[in-house]
Amino acid sequence: MKMKNSNQLTKSDLMKTFWRSFTQEWAWNYERQGNLGYAYAMLPIINKLYKNKEERVAAYHRHLEFYNLTPWIVTFPLGISIAMEEKNAENEDFDTSTINNIKIALMGPLSGIGDSFFWGTLRVIATGIGTSLALQGNILGPILFLLVFNVPAILARYYGLFWGYNIGTDFIDRVVKTGLMDKLTYGASIVGLAVVGAMTATMVNVTMPFQIGSGEEAVTISDLANGIFPQLLPLLFTVFVYYLVKKGVKAQWILLMMAAIGILGAYTGLLG
Repeated sequence: MKMKNSNQLTKSDLMKTFWRSFTQEWAWNYERQGNLGYAYAMLPIINKLYKNKEERVAAYHRHLEFYNLTPWIVTFPLGISIAMEEKNAENEDFDTSTINNIKIALMGPLSGIGDSFFWGTLRVIATGIGTSLALQGNILGPILFLLVFNVPAILARYYGLFWGYNIGTDFIDRVVKTGLMDKLTYGASIVGLAVVGAMTATMVNVTMPFQIGSGEEAVTISDLANGIFPQLLPLLFTVFVYYLVKKGVKAQWILLMMAAIGILGAYTGLLG
């Protein structure tokens, strides 16, 4: 795979990121999910591009933000991030906020594609082939299972890195010359906020079955809140947790607090 418009980075540098990208799933955590693996994969690039300690630290922080993506295609946004970091190192007027904005904008669509193909399709096919042979006592069963799944996965990881890097380099050049970077940043921010809003509505579940009134007129607090604003209780709880995070409360204490609220709410009947 050829590299375009590279003034500082080489294929060897990108290969370091490729090998480190395998840690994306190994370093998964409940607070920021895949951020540690992403930042670890970016380290060789950051350390080569930036000689100043403050610039390196700022870049480390950029890639330690929340991130989660199907691990086999995470190299595509990694390639784009590398191209953008390279442009930032060359141009002191580069808007660094666009780096994370692009990452966030890609996170939802790419996860949908990656999960449906690798988890929902390729894994099922590989399992079917491997299981059918294994049930017959054929040693090729587990071998083919590993090959059918991992060969496409590794190829996607490898080519995704260079495609992302080359697309990112050309794309950045075009948007900078045409003045579209501000609009792109604004649009990416909207997409990111929309993704966060959708996650709040679909992944946060807070119900209060306590009823107000009696007979046919009785309504639960959840129904009353949803009548005011759909998914209001999950939204309020998310805002409360966000407030605690902004105040510097540690993630483990927030998790313990949520567990305590859930247990007490279920015991008293306030939460269901």
